[in-house]
Amino acid sequence: MTTSKIVLVTGAGSGLGRAITLALVAAGHHVVATGRRTAALADTAAATAWPGAVTALPVDVTDPESVDTLFGQITDRWGRLDVLVNNAGIFGPTLPVEEVSVADWRRVVDTNLTGAFLCAQAAFRLMKDQRPRGGRIINNGSISAHVPRPHTVAYAASKHAVTGLTKALALEGRAHDIAVGQIDIGNAATDLTAGIAAGALQADGTVAPEPTMSAADVARFVVQTVELPLSANVPFLTVMATGMPYLGRG
Repeated sequence: MTTSKIVLVTGAGSGLGRAITLALVAAGHHVVATGRRTAALADTAAATAWPGAVTALPVDVTDPESVDTLFGQITDRWGRLDVLVNNAGIFGPTLPVEEVSVADWRRVVDTNLTGAFLCAQAAFRLMKDQRPRGGRIINNGSISAHVPRPHTVAYAASKHAVTGLTKALALEGRAHDIAVGQIDIGNAATDLTAGIAAGALQADGTVAPEPTMSAADVARFVVQTVELPLSANVPFLTVMATGMPYLGRG
C-alpha cells in the first residue's frame, strides 16, 4: 500500500505539470500545485477526480521572496515536504544565437535554472530539518540536456546546466537522506511542443514533422519515482517518443 506523500509540483498550471499532478493525485498523493497563473492552477485542481487533493499556491519561481513565501506556507500547513518536482520551464525564442536578446536569455535561464535552484535550495532546508528527515527532488531536464535543437541556445544551455545542478544536489543530498534525480523528456505532447508534430527545424536545415507521446505516459514514470523508498534513486531517466530523431540528431 502506497503511503500518501506531500508533493510540490512547479509549473502545474498546464502541460506536463498538469499531467504529473493528475497522475500523483490518482495515485493517492497530495499535490501542492504551483505556478504564476492562479486560474490555470484552479483548472488543474478541477481536472482531478479529487480536487481536495490539490492545494493551489501561486508562485514566481524566479523570485526568491516568492519561493520563500511558498515554502513558509508548506511548512506552516504540513510541517514537511516529501517530494519536489522541479517542472517549471519555458522554451524561449527560436532564433540564431546572434539574434537572441540578453533579456530573453535571462528570462529562460532565470526560469529553467535559477527557479529550479531556488526551489531545491528551499526544499533542502526543509527536508534536512523535518522528522523523519529527507525527501526527494526530481528535476525536469530535457532531451536538450544532452543534444540541442537548432536555434535554441538559451534553452539548451539552461537544460545542460540543470544536469549539473542535479549532480551537485544529489551529491550534497546523500548526507541528509535527500535523493535527487532528473527526468529527460523528449516530445511529450503539450502546448510547448505543439508545433513539433507539424514540422520542426532539423540540424541539416530541413523542417520535418516529429512524433510525440502522451504527457500522461511521462507522468507515470514520475509517480513511480515518487513512490521509491529513499534508499533508492534514479539519477537520470530518459523518456521520449519512440520515433523522435534523438539518437541521430545532429
